[in-house]
Amino acid sequence: QVQLVESGGGLVQPGGSLRLSCAASGFTFSSYYMSWVRQAPGKGLEWVSDINSGGGSTYYADSVKGRFTISRDNAKNTLYLQMNSLEPEDTALYCCWGQAAGYDYWGQGTQVTVSS
Repeated sequence: QVQLVESGGGLVQPGGSLRLSCAASGFTFSSYYMSWVRQAPGKGLEWVSDINSGGGSTYYADSVKGRFTISRDNAKNTLYLQMNSLEPEDTALYCCWGQAAGYDYWGQGTQVTVSS
């Protein structure tokens, strides 16, 4: 059974940090290109960041570049998103997304709320 389970979200003040995790099971995680996407209240899906299967290449949306860092631990089947200098505009449901060989898998998401 394929699963992607996100965790690490919560309420944080502006300028704060959070580290999101996405635990994968039921498929060969190390072969999958992984992404983080987010959806703010009342808005569409927004791509946040990508990482290739080996972890050597990463990509970021301009809105998070320099503040967020994507990483993965293939030995632990886990994807991460370190989020620093959080802004109210970062408030959203964050989901992880895996793609390979015509297959793609989505997690249910973890809520991040940035507010004072």
